[in-house]
Amino acid sequence: MGRKQNRARSPSPAPEPEAAAVEGEPSVQARPPMEVLYCAVCTFPIEYCEFGSSITRCKEWLKESNSALFDELYSDEALQAKIGTLSLEAQAKLEQDTAKKEAKAEAKADAALKKKLASQITIKRIERTKRKHVTAIHGLEAFNIDLKKAAKQLASKFATGASVTKTPTGAEEIVVQGDVAEEVREMLEEGVGILKGVPADNIEITEEKRKKGGD
Repeated sequence: MGRKQNRARSPSPAPEPEAAAVEGEPSVQARPPMEVLYCAVCTFPIEYCEFGSSITRCKEWLKESNSALFDELYSDEALQAKIGTLSLEAQAKLEQDTAKKEAKAEAKADAALKKKLASQITIKRIERTKRKHVTAIHGLEAFNIDLKKAAKQLASKFATGASVTKTPTGAEEIVVQGDVAEEVREMLEEGVGILKGVPADNIEITEEKRKKGGD
């Protein structure tokens, strides 16, 4: 028998010690996340409101909600520090451009509001047979109401079918199975769920009778 050879095993390398903090120097710590305040008017971070088209309303909102931040950003001292390096001509042009931008945005908002107030919601009660009806709601999109979400809400509310369909003119409307015209009017007037922002005077209920000889 051959003699067994004893092979010495090389020792496994010891784990490298973690770097110790140098004496006298502060240890590095993770910084906490930065808190960002978003404007309720333009939805930008408040430091960027000036790049939007509603700076006046943004400033009014900030002054009411957080006067300390308002002073930090828009006090006379802060504004002087911000534009102090600009020439007088550049400052005047900046003010004119801002005023024009705000005026244009306000005019656009006023036009959209007038169009919305002039829009009409038509709730049509349609007779299919003597015992069956469907209810068609037309014009909700003028009030920025998502038709698919509204149809889902109505289907859940009345436990029936509701879908978005095309009209002969190519517009979209919601058709709900059943005679629920009055209930839909009440939901719109009360602003239930996503059915918000429709003035009561803009809601009209009409009726469509089944043609004689039809099923």
